[in-house]
Amino acid sequence: MEWVPTIAVVLDSALRLSIPLLCAALAGLWSERAGVVDIGLEGKMLIAAFASAVIAHQSGSAWAGLAAGMLAAIALALLHGFATITWRGNQIVSGVAINMLAAGLTVILGAAWFGQGGRTPSLEGGARFADLTLPLASWARQNLPLVGPFYDEVVSGHAAPVYLALLAVALTALVLKHSRFGLRLRAVGENPAAVDTAGLSVAGLRFGAVVICGALCGLGGTYLAVSQSAGFLPHMTAGKGFIALAAVIFANWRPVPVLWACLLFGLLDAVAIRLQGANLPGFGQVPVQAIQALPYALTVILLAGFIGKATPPKASGQPYVKER
Repeated sequence: MEWVPTIAVVLDSALRLSIPLLCAALAGLWSERAGVVDIGLEGKMLIAAFASAVIAHQSGSAWAGLAAGMLAAIALALLHGFATITWRGNQIVSGVAINMLAAGLTVILGAAWFGQGGRTPSLEGGARFADLTLPLASWARQNLPLVGPFYDEVVSGHAAPVYLALLAVALTALVLKHSRFGLRLRAVGENPAAVDTAGLSVAGLRFGAVVICGALCGLGGTYLAVSQSAGFLPHMTAGKGFIALAAVIFANWRPVPVLWACLLFGLLDAVAIRLQGANLPGFGQVPVQAIQALPYALTVILLAGFIGKATPPKASGQPYVKER
């Protein structure tokens, strides 16, 4: 049973590493289900990470940082909605502009305010989310030989944003499938003209999805800076927004498969970290650069193998023009 603790540690690391991807992927799912393509997930996560780290440092409260991160990401989401829904601009161009804006703005403001090359000061104490121990975790580890270590290591002992992200998966699945709002949102992504004919506001529903997208990006960005790290680092999202888009396509725009896809990426990241510096039989020591490239290589492989089978919403990426 010596392998149980090792597997539990790897799975724990995989869950922690998958949370930013999961938040961004759920955000992209909400937006694209409503017909708004959003490749600006990266930028919204980055601005949220910066805003949350700044406010958490100034206030000493991680929850204040979370609120600031979500508001900052929602502001960029509304900017994207204004450009693409109100003015019917190109959604890809708008997303790229948001990514560039966030990447430059965070570095400039960070350098101007703190003088640390774009970094924010380290977060300590209440400015970071503490890990939460679930009930009976210690008892389960001592008394349940197989299940206990997994419950204590993998399920328990995570920060609040981890549980909020997992709750968001369940809420997304329930709302999109079993609520009136979810039905209307999916209809906007498939046939906005029919929704308009029924007397509903296409723009209003799409803006609602865009705001939810921003809030979820804010949660993911805050987790990166205020929980996973001890502050903001320039470009700390490192392509996670684009990997999240790949997870959405791989999961065929469904919430629960999105969770499994993100956990797969997180597991690969966790395994890659443990393989760094290891000697593999027949290969010797694997270069660190090759290990670090594995998640991005998997992204390309999954898209190449599954993009032909994915079926996006029919009105995805198409601005709606009301017929007169």
